[in-house]
Amino acid sequence: MTDLAHERLLSQPIALTPRLALRDLKGITKRNLLRIIRTPQLLFMTIVQPVIVLLLFRYVLGGAIRIPGVNYVDFVIPGIFLEAVLLGGMTTALALAQDLQMGMIDRFRSLPMARSAFLAGRTLADLCRSLFALIFIIGVGVLAGFRFHNSVGACLGGVGLIILFGYSFTWVYAAVGLAVKDPQTAQLAAILPMFILFFASSALVPVATMPGWLQSFARNQPATLVINSVRALFEGGPVFHNLWQAVAWCVGIFIVFFFVSLNLYRKAVA
Repeated sequence: MTDLAHERLLSQPIALTPRLALRDLKGITKRNLLRIIRTPQLLFMTIVQPVIVLLLFRYVLGGAIRIPGVNYVDFVIPGIFLEAVLLGGMTTALALAQDLQMGMIDRFRSLPMARSAFLAGRTLADLCRSLFALIFIIGVGVLAGFRFHNSVGACLGGVGLIILFGYSFTWVYAAVGLAVKDPQTAQLAAILPMFILFFASSALVPVATMPGWLQSFARNQPATLVINSVRALFEGGPVFHNLWQAVAWCVGIFIVFFFVSLNLYRKAVA
């Protein structure tokens, strides 16, 4: 084949079918999973911070905090689980900013592939990392005295809700990484929403103990609704009121930031 014929072949539009899009998604996900495997220190750091927070509140600060009717370790663990998946998702912002800076996205732009596959593959790989971290943290929590007190189905539902929220939030981090484009700035910017949602929630203390001006936000923000739902699923008790709002938040965050991230990605490769 001559160079001219080869150039004409590459210039011909390729019809993107769902099968080809799925192939692209699998390929990008595999690439990112291999990168995770080859940098185990990053996975290690994703696990270490939630473990430190868990041990700190279980053995250092937990003795000073009393929650009527519930063991504090059972109270705090759902929030630690949520922090674990949020920390795992933060790497999405850093990785996308690095890909932009290194020109990796420009290389993918030259390939006949679904644009959404690049972002979806990144978020799915980071979801796998978060899932591994979550499993590890559950084991540490059990060793620290945490126990499930509800049916297997309800407890699995609570874990599933944590994963759902974590995955929806990886798209927030994707938008952050694509917007700031600098890895160091992306890392700092990604900490802010996690910090606000985690500490201004019912993760560590009841919302009723917070100042009045903060309670309204803390009670209705998505992290609190997810944590309260997970507690009810783990411990038993009324769950529907918080659960439907938590799921609605997860779906809404995913839809909004999926399209925001896709739009930012299109501008980045334009």
